[in-house]
Amino acid sequence: MSIYQHFRKEEHEFIDHVLEWKEEVQNQYSPKLTDFLDPREQEMVSAIIGKGNDVLVSFFGGVDWTERKRALLYPDYYTPTEEDYGVACYEIEYPQKFVTIEHPQILGSLMSLGLRRSKFGDITVGENVQLVVAKEIASYIEMNLESIGRAKVSLRPITAADLIHVEEAYIERSATVSSLRIDVVLAAIHNLSRQKVQPFISSGHVKVNWKVIEQPSFECQEGDVLSLRGHGRSKILTIDGKTKKDKWRISVGKQK
Repeated sequence: MSIYQHFRKEEHEFIDHVLEWKEEVQNQYSPKLTDFLDPREQEMVSAIIGKGNDVLVSFFGGVDWTERKRALLYPDYYTPTEEDYGVACYEIEYPQKFVTIEHPQILGSLMSLGLRRSKFGDITVGENVQLVVAKEIASYIEMNLESIGRAKVSLRPITAADLIHVEEAYIERSATVSSLRIDVVLAAIHNLSRQKVQPFISSGHVKVNWKVIEQPSFECQEGDVLSLRGHGRSKILTIDGKTKKDKWRISVGKQK
């Protein structure tokens, strides 16, 4: 039985990476640290590595509740410590009285430094703006991140214990859709027409489970986390079967 049949086609490339990591640990008999993984990728790594093997895996992103975490694959003799995960935490200091900065601006400024998204963990925007990064790029960010939007910023190192948890809140509601295509589902969630949603998809502004989806015909599944740029995040909580008119009943959560 092929491992690939349990996953979507667009996830097969990531599966290949995980199998390579596992083989590297087996061959070198030493730990392998990944970049930050989103929750779907963490789920896949856990499923592929499994339990009771000669290779084990654990995840860390600063504290237990972080969404994005680095994975450490290691031989069964090895006992990981927090240092092994190479995580650095910062508070972003800026003149809060005069300007506000938002998550997309922060991410855009970080990406403009020429770094991959996978080098950053959670970005938390609350009373304080906090950031988790891979330790190997920490000094580079400290030297080069000077502004976000119109705000001059500086980075103050903090410990993982200083990270503040901002709870993600969803508003639940039911919807009836003609199909489970991504354009149909997003149109229903955000009260938009399919014609308005489709350009977002073709422009790469829609993600399902943290991956860009560019086909309007992409079929959604229960548990999928959807992101539409400028409209926030939503989640398909349940797919409750079909109505007498052959439409799908779904329950969705929309981020507040």
